[in-house]
Amino acid sequence: MIRLFLVDDHTVLRHGLRALFQQEATMQVVGEAEDGEQLLAQLPTTPCDVVLLDLHMPGLDGLATTIRLHAEYPDVRVLVLSMVDNERAIGQALAAGASGYVLKNAGHDEIIVGVQAVAAGRRFLCSELGLSMLDKVLVSTPELPAKPTSGLSAREQEILRLVADGLTTAQIADKLFTSPRTVETHRQNIMEKTGAKNTAALVKTAVSKGWLA
Repeated sequence: MIRLFLVDDHTVLRHGLRALFQQEATMQVVGEAEDGEQLLAQLPTTPCDVVLLDLHMPGLDGLATTIRLHAEYPDVRVLVLSMVDNERAIGQALAAGASGYVLKNAGHDEIIVGVQAVAAGRRFLCSELGLSMLDKVLVSTPELPAKPTSGLSAREQEILRLVADGLTTAQIADKLFTSPRTVETHRQNIMEKTGAKNTAALVKTAVSKGWLA
């Protein structure tokens, strides 16, 4: 059972999240707080595994709270749930000790996957953030000589290389800061585009045609 503590100054949002997690048999909301000070006051008597918190709150904000949690409760994982999607805020949160970052407009499935990931000790970024950061990396990367084309998108080619390296769906999701469900969708698209019947056949085709060069 994953014990969750919700920290956000918007009561309606906390109630919505509580209702979402009540549908999950492996998750339990053990407490709620409007800011970091309330959270830290309750933690000694209300232990939890994951704190889901906003960055911008009155009193002790999300960043300062994350720093305190990382220092005083190192076993508690922090998953930031915020509307802020700029790289600086994400970088500060992760540097402060957060294990993951999810936008408030993410789907319910991604929030659930994010909680499961950080509870298991992995890092997590929702798919919108992961794709946005990948796009910026691709824009800043010098153009490379043309390779034999596979008809796959840049994301699909990246996942194909990781599959060829022997990574599982969960490991690929962790590496690309996205959800296993998103990776599995890409894998299915790759199989359909290449006509491969299984992973072994897919890798063999990719190697023979030079797609992994």
